[in-house]
Amino acid sequence: MRYGEEKLLIYTDGASRGNPGHSAYGFVLLFENEEVVHEENGYIGKTTNNRAEYRAVINALEKAKDFHDGRVKLFSDSNLIVKQMKGVWRVKNQDIRKLHGSAKELIKYFEEVCFEHVPRENRYVSRADKLCNEKLDERNL
Repeated sequence: MRYGEEKLLIYTDGASRGNPGHSAYGFVLLFENEEVVHEENGYIGKTTNNRAEYRAVINALEKAKDFHDGRVKLFSDSNLIVKQMKGVWRVKNQDIRKLHGSAKELIKYFEEVCFEHVPRENRYVSRADKLCNEKLDERNL
């Protein structure tokens, strides 16, 4: 596990084919020097896009604990995720509230976690999106 000045960067995405529909998550973990240390995707069943986005964040933060306990910057193309995690928007939906709580618990493992919105064209968010679609395609969904 690394700890120090270098930030761990996390890029996440969640995808749903239909809303709700078959859903998957994808994420990429890398350090500021652009050394990719892990990428992952997974199928999460039938759910909404927002829930898939939260599952991506939760799974990424859980995995990030294996690599780093210092400063983390998490990037997402989901305004909902970023604004809710920053406390700008309230979490009204009961199911989302549970996922939000799980994500909040995970950030306690790190020295600092910042959330930033990026366009979906960002190269690493695009990679996370591709990972989502690969998982859904794998299942012929």
